[in-house]
Amino acid sequence: MIKRLIVIAITIISSCSFAQQGTASPYSFYGIGSLKFKGTVENRSMGGISVYLDSIHVNLRNPASYTGKNVDAYPFNGESRPVKFTVAGTVSEVNLKGDNADVNTNSATFDYLALSVPLGKFGFGFGLLPYTSVGYKIEDINDDGDLEYRFNGEGGTNRVFAGFGYQISKSLGIGVDVNYNFGTIENSALALEYTPEGELVQYQTRENTRSDVSGLNLNFGLAFKTMLNNTLELSATATYAPESELSSSNERSYSTLLFDSFTGSEIIRNTLEEDLEAQGLEQTKITIPSRLSFGAGLGKSKKWFVGAEFTYRNTSDFSNPIFGNEISSYENSSKIALGGFYIPNYDAFSGYFKRVVYRAGVNFANTGLVVKDESIKEFGISFGLGLPVGDRSLFSNANLGVEFGQRGTTNENLIQENFINFNVSLSLNSRWFQQRKYN
Repeated sequence: MIKRLIVIAITIISSCSFAQQGTASPYSFYGIGSLKFKGTVENRSMGGISVYLDSIHVNLRNPASYTGKNVDAYPFNGESRPVKFTVAGTVSEVNLKGDNADVNTNSATFDYLALSVPLGKFGFGFGLLPYTSVGYKIEDINDDGDLEYRFNGEGGTNRVFAGFGYQISKSLGIGVDVNYNFGTIENSALALEYTPEGELVQYQTRENTRSDVSGLNLNFGLAFKTMLNNTLELSATATYAPESELSSSNERSYSTLLFDSFTGSEIIRNTLEEDLEAQGLEQTKITIPSRLSFGAGLGKSKKWFVGAEFTYRNTSDFSNPIFGNEISSYENSSKIALGGFYIPNYDAFSGYFKRVVYRAGVNFANTGLVVKDESIKEFGISFGLGLPVGDRSLFSNANLGVEFGQRGTTNENLIQENFINFNVSLSLNSRWFQQRKYN
């Protein structure tokens, strides 16, 4: 049954991920795209918090979780802790609201594929995930109802990671992820020219830019978990990703084309490559800001948990020489998330829904992007279910989540995004290193 679920999940998620762009957000025009990875489905269903660590779920935000060996380490009592596999995808429905029009769009994406292997006090994790995504088509109409500008973009960056965790003591664990980021971002900008009589000039010019980016960065994690009394459990975590750089190999060209105002089609006549090497822009560096997060929470083992997490990024340090523009800038970003879960009876012999994990959360964020002097903020509320599947002794589960949120503003003729994300993942456990006992 588990093998069938894996095949079905990967097939559906892979099909969705190649069917459409990973995002439909106009704000993916800026920087290296919109941030796609915001934690596992379990994290996102609790408002985005990654404070809670256990031995049956992969936590891709904190590498200290790879050992899976913490206080109580349920349900394996610290022995024969499972190898954990997880895969996930998201379908998004987005309403783009402007001063004069509303547009609905959707996208489907693969979110992550990862494996975590505990070995005594050590633990290892590795996997693949889309990190940022670019996918937009923006058109600017003048007061006469004529198209003036058209911007298109696609691509993004992916991340392959390998992590290591070590359990210092029964309550304290540390870890580090080594991430290799790579991808391609393509942008085009068409500015239409008109005659004094309002007729389209015969030939128009479109600017095309392509960047192939790659580079390494690190993520350090710390996790603490202890019992305050016979029932209450305290969890605290912290992660830090230092500032890093991506290398970017760039190309830019200009296409002369015919534009059909009725169909919107563009017929290219010729293309001229720009000499970026002479300008020092053929090879550039993209600065990725540092990030710090910390959180804490209280709960009763196998029953309930409530936690909060704060994340801060030095986004004002972001730089990307090849994609500069006059209307946007960056400020330091922050996010606060609150969330938790409840399990009626995790080992109930009857009543399936007694073993279901019920999750909920909320978050507030300043994304760090400033457009036309307007700070782009984001708000979200989420709910989720963890549905037990397969062998009850392994505690595998299918996770369903839904997020309702809003990003941006209609001030200064900007776009406000109202989105709904439907998330699904499989979190599957298997014993590879079971300690056998004989009478």
